[in-house]
Amino acid sequence: MSSLGGQSRCGWLLGPSLDKIIKNAAWRKHSHIVAACKSALDKLETLSDDPSSSTPLYGVSSFSDAESLILPLILAIDSSSPKVVEPALDCSYRLFALRLIRCEIDLNEESPSIIFRLIDSICKCSGLGEEVVELAVLKTLLSAVRSTTVLIRADCLNQIVKTCYNVYLGGVNGTNQICAKAVLAQMMTIIFARVEADSLLATFNTVSVTELLEFNDRNLNEGSSVQFVQNLINEVVFTNVVDVSNDVKPLPELQDAKGSENVDSADAELGEKEDLSGYTKIRDAGVMVFKNLCKLSMKFSSQEQSDDQILLRGKMLSLELLKVIMDNAGPIWRTNERFLNVIKQFLCLSLLKNSALSVMSIFQLLCSIFQSLLLKYRSVLKSEIGIFFPMLILRVLENVLQPSFIQKMTILHLLDKISQDPQVMIDIFVNYDCDVDSPNIFERTVNGLLKTALGPPPGSTTTLTPVHDLTFRFESVKCLVIIIKSMGVWMNQQLRIGEFGVVRNTSDNNDTVPETTNTSLGGDEANLPDFELHQEAISDHSTATLEQRRAYKIELQKGISLFNRKPSKGIEFLISNKKFDATPEAVALFLKNTSGLNETVIGDYLGEREDFSLKVMHAYVDSFMFDGMDFGEAIRFFLRGFRLPGEAQKIDRIMEKFAERYCKCNPNSFTSADTAYVLAYSVIMLNTDAHNNMVKDKMSKADFIRNNRGIDDGKDLPEENLGALYDQIVKNEIKMKGDTSVPQSKQTNSVNRLLGLDGILNLVWKQTEEKPLGANGALIKHIQEQFKEKSGKSESTYYAVADAAILRFMVEVCWGPMLAAFSVTLDQSDDRAATNHCLQGFRHAVHLTAVMGMQTQRDAFVTTVAKFTYLHCAADMKQKNVDAVKAIIAIAIEDGNYLQDAWEHILTCLSRFEHLQLLGEGAPSDASFLSGSNIETPEDKSLRTSFTSLKKKGTLQNPVVMAVVRGSSYDSTSLGANTSGLVTPDQINSFISNLNLLEQIGNFELNHIFAHSQRLDSEAIVAFVKALCKVSMSELQSPTDPRVFSLTKLVEVAHYNMNRIRLVWSRIWSVLSDFFVSVGLSENLSVAIFVMDSLRQLSMKFLEREELANYNFQNEFLRPFVIVMQKSNSVEIRELIVRCLSQMILSRVGNVKSGWKSVFLALTAAAADERKNVVLLAFETMEKIVREYFPYITETETATFTDCVRCLITFTNSRFDSDVSLNAIAFLRFCAVKLAEGGLICNTENAAVADDPSIPVAKEADGEILMDMDEHASYWIPLLSGLSSLTSDPRLAIRKSSLEVLFNILKDHGHVFSRSFWITVINSVILPVFKNVSGDREDKGQSSPKSSCWDSETCSVATRCLVDLFINFFGVMRAHLGTVVSLVAGLLKNTGQGCARSGVSGLMRLVGDLGAMLTEDEWSCIFLALKETAASLLPDFLKILRIMDRIDIGLPNVAQSSFYDDDDDGGETPLTSSNATIEDYGDDNMQTAGYIVSRMKTHISTQLLIMQVTTDLYNMQQHLLKVSSVKIVLELFSETVRHAHNLSSETGLHLKLQRACSILEISDPPVVHFENESYQNILNILHHLLTSDPSLSEEMGIEANLFSICQEIIQKYLSCCRLDQQQQQKKKPVHWILPLNSAVKDELGARTSLLVSALRVLSEVDKACFRSHASALFPLLVELVRCEHTSREVQSVLSNLFQTCIGPIIMNV
Repeated sequence: MSSLGGQSRCGWLLGPSLDKIIKNAAWRKHSHIVAACKSALDKLETLSDDPSSSTPLYGVSSFSDAESLILPLILAIDSSSPKVVEPALDCSYRLFALRLIRCEIDLNEESPSIIFRLIDSICKCSGLGEEVVELAVLKTLLSAVRSTTVLIRADCLNQIVKTCYNVYLGGVNGTNQICAKAVLAQMMTIIFARVEADSLLATFNTVSVTELLEFNDRNLNEGSSVQFVQNLINEVVFTNVVDVSNDVKPLPELQDAKGSENVDSADAELGEKEDLSGYTKIRDAGVMVFKNLCKLSMKFSSQEQSDDQILLRGKMLSLELLKVIMDNAGPIWRTNERFLNVIKQFLCLSLLKNSALSVMSIFQLLCSIFQSLLLKYRSVLKSEIGIFFPMLILRVLENVLQPSFIQKMTILHLLDKISQDPQVMIDIFVNYDCDVDSPNIFERTVNGLLKTALGPPPGSTTTLTPVHDLTFRFESVKCLVIIIKSMGVWMNQQLRIGEFGVVRNTSDNNDTVPETTNTSLGGDEANLPDFELHQEAISDHSTATLEQRRAYKIELQKGISLFNRKPSKGIEFLISNKKFDATPEAVALFLKNTSGLNETVIGDYLGEREDFSLKVMHAYVDSFMFDGMDFGEAIRFFLRGFRLPGEAQKIDRIMEKFAERYCKCNPNSFTSADTAYVLAYSVIMLNTDAHNNMVKDKMSKADFIRNNRGIDDGKDLPEENLGALYDQIVKNEIKMKGDTSVPQSKQTNSVNRLLGLDGILNLVWKQTEEKPLGANGALIKHIQEQFKEKSGKSESTYYAVADAAILRFMVEVCWGPMLAAFSVTLDQSDDRAATNHCLQGFRHAVHLTAVMGMQTQRDAFVTTVAKFTYLHCAADMKQKNVDAVKAIIAIAIEDGNYLQDAWEHILTCLSRFEHLQLLGEGAPSDASFLSGSNIETPEDKSLRTSFTSLKKKGTLQNPVVMAVVRGSSYDSTSLGANTSGLVTPDQINSFISNLNLLEQIGNFELNHIFAHSQRLDSEAIVAFVKALCKVSMSELQSPTDPRVFSLTKLVEVAHYNMNRIRLVWSRIWSVLSDFFVSVGLSENLSVAIFVMDSLRQLSMKFLEREELANYNFQNEFLRPFVIVMQKSNSVEIRELIVRCLSQMILSRVGNVKSGWKSVFLALTAAAADERKNVVLLAFETMEKIVREYFPYITETETATFTDCVRCLITFTNSRFDSDVSLNAIAFLRFCAVKLAEGGLICNTENAAVADDPSIPVAKEADGEILMDMDEHASYWIPLLSGLSSLTSDPRLAIRKSSLEVLFNILKDHGHVFSRSFWITVINSVILPVFKNVSGDREDKGQSSPKSSCWDSETCSVATRCLVDLFINFFGVMRAHLGTVVSLVAGLLKNTGQGCARSGVSGLMRLVGDLGAMLTEDEWSCIFLALKETAASLLPDFLKILRIMDRIDIGLPNVAQSSFYDDDDDGGETPLTSSNATIEDYGDDNMQTAGYIVSRMKTHISTQLLIMQVTTDLYNMQQHLLKVSSVKIVLELFSETVRHAHNLSSETGLHLKLQRACSILEISDPPVVHFENESYQNILNILHHLLTSDPSLSEEMGIEANLFSICQEIIQKYLSCCRLDQQQQQKKKPVHWILPLNSAVKDELGARTSLLVSALRVLSEVDKACFRSHASALFPLLVELVRCEHTSREVQSVLSNLFQTCIGPIIMNV
């Protein structure tokens, strides 16, 4: 065999085949074949390979030789003998497979090429009816198409396809038919892969025979047919890949196939990106094949051939091949206009025509093709998809009552597939739901799935079986889940792109959805970047623009809906929302161009007589251009947009305007507009007459012509014109757009009407229900017009969005239906798969809404899942409810960062789940631990035993289990809120079995959520803690069954997240702090104790961490202890807090930094506690801190020293134990020592003086002064002020101790104080000490018990300490001499308390020690202080005296009777009065009078004491005093004299007081004594000044003052003596002088010493001075001679005066 055929490669192949043909041929019948074969064999022997040859056969240099070698094969194939044909076909197959045939095959009728003849013969022999021959033909033709060295042009390719087509339709058996189908599919794959690459060397996919049988021909499979055919396809495809020789190259003309000959324009420049690239030979052949397949798919759709199954199979094959082409098509179909137009003009038309068929296989194929178009070509087929989606998918989807099962399942599976592409639904929503002129595809899809998921409405009639209904429900829910999942996937992709800057993927990937979604193609499988698409067709819109478009569309549809109900209201609404201008032209344009308007309503509105409606109608008619139209065509065109109203007047107005407009556009048509008006009416009548079935007698043409005679200004219109018009109307009815086969009532509420699709869909589908296989040519033409119209509108622009915010609008549309579908299915179905899908849907919905921040929607989904857990009524739980619990846990872990407020629902479920777990395990409830008693009662024991055996017995009737079994509503705060009634054993058993179900979820899953909290972001962890606090609060506040699950988890979560950054942890703790405070103040003591202990655990963990200086977080962390300590009413809690703090601080003292502040605040609150044990416990802790850990207190922040001091001061005020107070005072001294030693490690320059309002700071202290203090001054103030306030403590020991410690501190450490700080010390510390014993206390009266609590001992100590301090620091405190003297002088006011002595001694010691160092001004300051002290007593004293004016004590008339009256009547009055009792004069008056007498005595004694002190100081230091000081002393004495004189002059007052004292049996006030002493003091000092320092006396006018005082003394004495005589002279002549009564004598006796002193002073003055004043003194001295004196000393002194002073004057005269 190897020698046959010679040495050429063709010979190796042809030789054996020709030899076999010769052997199999019949010599007679096939002699020409044998001869040709032998001739060819002979030729082969002489041939050798010529690689440069250009003949169809490789290596053969001559075309004639090539033909002679191929001719035997052609003859053999044409022989019709299977034995001869078979080797010829096999040889042909090998020639093509091994690429030995190299040529371009084209149909040339004049001289067809030898290879074309070979192909033609192969195609023709397929009709032999032999199985083997058919297979060989298919194999050979596929090999020819597969060959990369053969370019088959369009006509030849069509013949090959037709041959395979025929084998498929009429093959001898099923295997051959399957093979023909597979070969065709593989051919399509090869052809269009080459079309895509525009090269014969393009790569392609191998078809799967199994997939080809998906929709049809499964019945053809004969056992192993599929595998046999698959092997045949693989053999052809992969044999051709093997190179027989490396130097076998394509022909030159094939190498340039892309740019050589063009079908239509050979000279055009070709480029891959230019439209003309579609006209190369390869692409031209592909386009022709595609067109023919589309035509074949539409060829058999006529109704007459509907029963021809062969033709139907041909149609299905065509559609299947189109599906293969579309499935494998690449970007060329989008980028090349010619290919795109082929799809629009042929494939879309095929889909349109075949959509009317009811064959399920065809419908499935259409859906599959549409799926490819949607997934790959939606960016360029926007208008077409907008038509087909409602037509193919929504129509079936929305048919709930009477759907076809297979059809609807096909649609659901289709939606399932397209929804899996994350970009598809986004693009659909953006380009249709957000487009004004497009249908709301996404919204209707979701709503349709919802309707399907809910099933037929109750009470409706349906053809659905229950099984089919359940299947539909499951699949629709599954689709909804996939949709929401895809939205979430797309969101994740976009957010990831936006965050990490992922580069777009520009590689082609036809098999998988790209991981990185391309924003321009919207996820097309052929993933091209924006610049490879038509730039004018893609517009990347912002989310804001889409929001505006969406809102515009919603408002527009609302306006259209309103217009269809009330036209004027609709127009007003649309104008107000600025959808168009408020002009007639704008409204007319709206009515003319807007889809969805009811044509009948439009007609009624245009016919209205209102002014605006009339203008709109005129504008509407004027918008038509009737130029060149005949009258019938014009009126038909005019009436397309609306239905004429039924009212004649409205029709009249419209037709009148129409006639006017027609004549204006066609001025030569009629004589006048009246003619057109009448004719228009006639045409309308004719149309109604001819096409209304109710009219029996139809109008004839003659009648029509006769009716219109004379209408043209009395003339007749041409009859031929009227006749033609009549024929036109009768044959073709004038139809408005609203005229369809569907009744108007059914259209009114149709959503499709608003979307402009009603005409299309209703015509197609209503007709196909009646005619299943019918196709309406007019309808198809109408839809094609729709395509053309839409392609010119803005909606043909395809929009792509990469902003995830678009999902907000999508969620707003779909969340409600999805929630309803998932909820209803979950509630009604127990199918595990269905419920799992629903739960998956919930999880995806929560993820989407949570990440997008849509709180309402997120909470709705989470709440629904939480309710479906049925944890609130565990007795009714099923497996799906347990799955819901798992879903809740999954949501918490997956989307915890976005849940925010929804955490509360999840944590509530976890709390209830844990409760049920405890019940199942038999553990005692938390309430048993929180009962307040650690002793287990018999009831508790029995309950615990019952729980342990709960699962075993199943018939337990105890309150806890019964409450849980009965269950409650989801919103109840605790399980078992309903506690009434018993439960049955069946309920118990059901409950136990459900507890077993819950065992599917272990503690690990439950705890994982809380452990996972450390992975939450900063916002999420705060929300998580807030929700956990809220759930814990509801647990703890349960009145029947308080629980601590969430509380313990709260502690765990805090522990897990303790390592977060400070900013985040501060936010977390602010939430936890409020929670701990709130629960710590709970009325349930056990709960509060548990919470405080939990807080202690947290605090211990937190204190293990180091805190740097100047941070404040420890303080914030411990603040809950402080607040609870301050506000709690429970002694146990307060004691527990003290113990907790003690344990924490003492065990972690080295780590405590800012926490000291809270510690001291809490201990301060404990120090003021009402319970002794709390105070003692707190002080024990405080003592240990101060004694052992004082250096730690101020280690990082010196301000804590102030807190420590405040705390100690509070302890000093403790009323329970003096030892505590005394020790606290000692600690304060210790603190002062540390402070003075510089024991504060940290130095803060600008420490606040007092950040707590409880620290007393004098108002006079200016803030600027405090800023100038030394650095530690701000720490002294609280310490010293606290000790200062202790001086008013009612306990003597505390007062003394605090005074001594205070002044010792000042004395010991005052040297470190600056002068400015001494000002603060005096104002803030020293002044408050003496304020308690100053005269101010009298203002307070009895209201302040502390104000008069000092005794003489305390006063003495205080004065001594103050004076000592001032003397020691005189140099620093010198400027405050006045203040100190005022304080000491103020003690003189308290004679009744023994403080006066202290004041006197202090003042004397102060002056005694410092007298020599005092300046003149300082002396003046001392005396001025005494003067002011005396003067300060007067105002209040005088006010008290005035009270006596309002008191009546029953005295006789003073003007007519007196104590000196000897008359009988007058003498009886005092006698009678003296016998009266206190009750006779009123208790109140007597008490008031007694008080006044007491105050008067006190006042007089104080004034006398001040004078005494002043006199003593003067006498001690008179040699140091200057004029200014002496003047002040004289002023003091003068004011005292004047005051005493005025007081003694109040005669009526004295009589009242004497009477009151008599009644009260008390001594009279020493008024006379006061007056005598005041005069005596001033007399002495004046006399001393006059005699000791004449110059000073002369300067100050002492002499005149002295004589004036003496005159006043003598006059006062005389007035006392003359009183009786004057009274007697008024009544009767004097016969004799009676002696003085006892009262007068007593007074004279009291005044005698003063008189004697005055007379002696007068006798001792210089005689010259006396002489100058003698004239004034002499009359007074003479009167003294006449007076009766009680003492002989007066007469003696007076006698001496006359002898020494008066006598010499008289003698000299």
